[in-house]
Amino acid sequence: MKEAIKKFIPYFLISWYHFLLAFLGALLYFFPSFSKRIKVIGITGTNGKSTVVQMTSEILEQAGYKVCSISSIKFKIGEKEWPNTLKMTMPGRFKIQRFLRQAVNKGCQYAVLEVTSQGIAQHRHRFINFDIALITNLTPEHIESHKGFENYMRAKGNLFKAVKGIHIVNIDDQNAEYFLGFPAKKKYGYTIEGKEHEGIEVIADKEEKFNLNLLGKFNISNALGSTCIGLSQGVSLENCKKALEKIKEVSGRMEIIIKDPFKVIVDYAHTPDALEKVYSSVKGEGRMICVLGSCGGGRDKWKRPKLGEIAGRYCDQIILTNEDPYDENEEEILKQIEKGIGKEAVKILDRREAIKKAIQSAKQEDTIIITGKGSEPWMCVSNGEKIPWDDRKIAKEEIEKAMNP
Repeated sequence: MKEAIKKFIPYFLISWYHFLLAFLGALLYFFPSFSKRIKVIGITGTNGKSTVVQMTSEILEQAGYKVCSISSIKFKIGEKEWPNTLKMTMPGRFKIQRFLRQAVNKGCQYAVLEVTSQGIAQHRHRFINFDIALITNLTPEHIESHKGFENYMRAKGNLFKAVKGIHIVNIDDQNAEYFLGFPAKKKYGYTIEGKEHEGIEVIADKEEKFNLNLLGKFNISNALGSTCIGLSQGVSLENCKKALEKIKEVSGRMEIIIKDPFKVIVDYAHTPDALEKVYSSVKGEGRMICVLGSCGGGRDKWKRPKLGEIAGRYCDQIILTNEDPYDENEEEILKQIEKGIGKEAVKILDRREAIKKAIQSAKQEDTIIITGKGSEPWMCVSNGEKIPWDDRKIAKEEIEKAMNP
């Protein structure tokens, strides 16, 4: 219904509607982010945002600050935290302003917010006084909703355009120059490839050895980005290191569910770039058994055969299953992924049964990697229905059944 209405309303009217809501939300809660008591940090990018939000929060807390945060995983104000069950990474304008007002009233000195391209396009970042903007990376995603990669990139760029204070950019990313082009009082870059860049302060992974508990080369990059934020706020490198080394896991992000007799990992990866990075990070001694699907609801159909192609290159056994089909034909989604695989794959629409099949197939030293949903608490199916879900919980239940038949 919403999509049908949008077709008959000019875009500029829809844009003004979202802008007005952003203003009213800020007005209702007395523009909380403009309080001198709190600094706001915006984390954007295609992948890694939730991890950087958590890492940054831990670094600032290690330095003694009271922090609030919003990510696709959870909400947090000081010691209190609760899961994000909205199926929306960046909340609506009224929710986000209310959250910031609560955080200011509770004495939070920093707010670390995950900022999405869709949120920016709908002006959810408006009337939030961001002090710092960081971008993790930029690869094709939400191409259909933004009507092209350039528009997607410009949406991310609008956050940097709005932030006049500190800009932090992953200079290993191929689109780094675009984001470095926006004016700012101070700019930082971070690199794991040893790149150099004139005119900005560059933080490289060779400067200090961090013993991270998190898997994946990409998490080194995430740690460097978070460290840049810490250093920009006067936090010592020692405190950054201490905070990052304390992090045992990020919920649903390369989260190890079991290590023995085989390994089971749950990750949120749902873009080609993220999936490739995950698979290249977990290849172990035994076989790799991959459970994957693709977002439905008519979104980003272009990436389905690409996800299949990547799975075909890395996985020894592939089990295709439902992810969030919404109102789209479930079997058709799996067929589109299958086109890119190039070898035999098992199709099991019931996601629990697919996870069960993977666990039953695993032998000692094998690795099962379940991607696409991470710690998401819902599966979205037809007619707007949301089924309670958690890949981690389902995997643990099926492992328990397999171990104790």
